[in-house]
Amino acid sequence: MTYSAPIASMGRPMDDAANTPATDLLQKHELLTQLIPALQAFLPPESLLWHAEQTASFECDGLTAYRQRPLAVALPSSYEQIQQVLQACHRLGVPVVARGAGTGLSGGAMPHERGVTLSLAKFNQILEIDPLARTAWVQCGVRNLAISEAAAAHGLYYAPDPSSQIACTIGGNVAENSGGVHCLKYGLTVHNVLKVKGFTVEGEPIEFGSEALDAPGYDLLALINGSEGMLAVITEVTVKLLPKPRLARCIMASFADVRQAGDAVAAVIAAGIIPAGLEMMDKPMTAAVEDFVHAGYDLDAAAILLCESDGTPEEVEEEIGRMSQVLTAAGATQIAVSESEEERLKFWSGRKNAFPASGRISPDYMCMDSTIPRKRLADILLAIQEMEKKYALRCVNVFHAGDGNLHPLILFDANDPDQLRRCELFGADILETSVAMGGTITGEHGVGVEKLNSMCVQFSAAENEQMFGLKRAFDPQGLLNPGKLIPTLNRCAEYGKMLVRGGRLPFPELERF
Repeated sequence: MTYSAPIASMGRPMDDAANTPATDLLQKHELLTQLIPALQAFLPPESLLWHAEQTASFECDGLTAYRQRPLAVALPSSYEQIQQVLQACHRLGVPVVARGAGTGLSGGAMPHERGVTLSLAKFNQILEIDPLARTAWVQCGVRNLAISEAAAAHGLYYAPDPSSQIACTIGGNVAENSGGVHCLKYGLTVHNVLKVKGFTVEGEPIEFGSEALDAPGYDLLALINGSEGMLAVITEVTVKLLPKPRLARCIMASFADVRQAGDAVAAVIAAGIIPAGLEMMDKPMTAAVEDFVHAGYDLDAAAILLCESDGTPEEVEEEIGRMSQVLTAAGATQIAVSESEEERLKFWSGRKNAFPASGRISPDYMCMDSTIPRKRLADILLAIQEMEKKYALRCVNVFHAGDGNLHPLILFDANDPDQLRRCELFGADILETSVAMGGTITGEHGVGVEKLNSMCVQFSAAENEQMFGLKRAFDPQGLLNPGKLIPTLNRCAEYGKMLVRGGRLPFPELERF
């Protein structure tokens, strides 16, 4: 499976000895002769990789269409070693890219060809579950789902639930400000994190937030959430835990028209109801997932909504009734309500398996991520249908409809260069149409290298410079995850020229910041 992205927004593809200039190889060799001894001074042999066959598995994250191998990979097992890696790299002017589980979809953990990939996989301990304070104190490499599993004995759980929660780590969730099916009611990662600890680029300890109601100094906790490894290396996170709801039930509502389905989403929220989850799938997507998991979806519907209520039995009964009335008034042709936990999970099984189901019907797909106002859901779906004709490619759609977060999956064959080109243009079109509709180019997957050019469309040069100013305050030399998140003025100028002439922007070198 290949996750792809607009070609104009990516860094250089992976270099190898056959196409790398001799001078480039010489520079890398000279850098290695300084870097490796410096790291060997405190890392054991098994914790330092630099041969090509050792670093190959680190050449990309979930955005696998674009790869480049790092100069070296460090796998520290103590905080002291993390600190020493950062200090050594800072002294030598070597970039550092922190890496968790590698499940990100925007290339945020793509290595730097002259940098060190800092793997934090060994930091996977749950340090404390405090059932009275309802908090969990964990290391950055703890899996998202493992927090809820550890808290279950106390009747508690961690609410943000990305589709990759079985594998993704809490450190990566903070770096990307991850969302999930139940974030409409319970918030994104930023709303569920109390404190973050880590190290600056110089290896100095740093702390954001507090377990108390407030923290001294500037409130920078929200800043580290979604910072994509650009400001600090995260090592520990303290998150909020919530009581597990006594009951949850799910409505599956069918609509004969995508505009009616989109309007129904807005109507539910307008009625003062905040469901635990409110998801939307179009007809091609329901067909794909039904064939995969047999969730009982209505294959004749143009779109279906999954609306969940949780709480006490009395609260759930009342909310399910209200939502059913709103959905019926909005034009639902069929409504089914789960009558057991088994049936509820069956309804959700299709949504949770949307990505693997898409992989069964296409050699490759590009998973996009943008956000629009809820009232424009139908408009973007209809626009995507026109784009399918324009680029001669199919697209299946699944949305976090309640908060307007889109995940269109463009189906293509990466072995066909023209299909890849059209897919990349299709993806960029979706992002920029979302901005034109009053939305943003990302909801939860981050910018990484995938959406650098689209950042030029959403933000002005002055706004991007403000972001660079903040980056420089934490990392003056631009050594933490360079070339990600914020596009340079020159890059935006080149992208503008590309749009005018309708061509393709060649791969640039990864920018310093």
